[in-house]
Amino acid sequence: MGAAHVKRGGGARTRSAPSRGVAVPKKLARKLAVEQQQANRLATWAFGLFVAGIAAVALLALDVPAKIGLAAGEAVGDAGFRVRSVAVQGTRRMDPKPIYRIALDQRTTALPLVDVEAIRERLLDYGWVKDARVSRRYPDTLVVDIVERAPAALWQDGNRLSLIDGEGHVLDKVAVTRMPDLPLLVGAGANGHALALDALLGKAPTIKAQLVSASWVGQRRWDLAVQTGETIALPEGEGAAATALAKFAEKDKSAGLLGRGIERFDLRIPGKMIARLPREPGEPILPEAASES
Repeated sequence: MGAAHVKRGGGARTRSAPSRGVAVPKKLARKLAVEQQQANRLATWAFGLFVAGIAAVALLALDVPAKIGLAAGEAVGDAGFRVRSVAVQGTRRMDPKPIYRIALDQRTTALPLVDVEAIRERLLDYGWVKDARVSRRYPDTLVVDIVERAPAALWQDGNRLSLIDGEGHVLDKVAVTRMPDLPLLVGAGANGHALALDALLGKAPTIKAQLVSASWVGQRRWDLAVQTGETIALPEGEGAAATALAKFAEKDKSAGLLGRGIERFDLRIPGKMIARLPREPGEPILPEAASES
């Protein structure tokens, strides 16, 4: 047979081409490699920060930074920088002993560790102290500068007698036997109205110069006692009291109301002044009417 024989049952087979991988451009491959490196670095940094955060929380929980600072401060103190003296400046009337006691009441004498702000806050709670500044003077001194309050009056509340400044701040207790020559404010809460009283008396300086005491009556008004022995009863309200007192001072200047034996001037009724004369015990307020014969 001239033609080629074909084997029975055998179909024609096609040989498959060998598979090939997808070719990636070199530029894109380099970019992907760089991005992978950056991602690895970020992951490393994130893990490092996480570990550092855990370590910081642990240190804070154990109070390690404070202990290190305390140890460093004590080391400085051991090198010769410890509190050995307190220099107090600005005191004229007050007893400086409480200032020394407060300044030296510290957990440590190492100068860098002394809490000067805490000392200042404690000093401001002391009646005489209006302001204070506390500083360190190396190698071994605390310096305390005091701004004192100025005493302006005495305040009597029941059996308690206190020295107060012009704003009504209590400075110190005062013994009756050692009372200074200052005006006396009498009554519960009278010290809280010291500024208002001073403004009121500023409207009548001649009365202010003669003031002996001022009684805060019923938590609403003043009774003023002057050197000539009279009492001036003022109305309620700052405006009404200032007007009444100013008019009284003008009338006293022109007619001489004070020093004439009158016991009390009542100015509580607007536009009126009621004078009370002294009388002997048992003497009637009004004279008896003469009987008709």
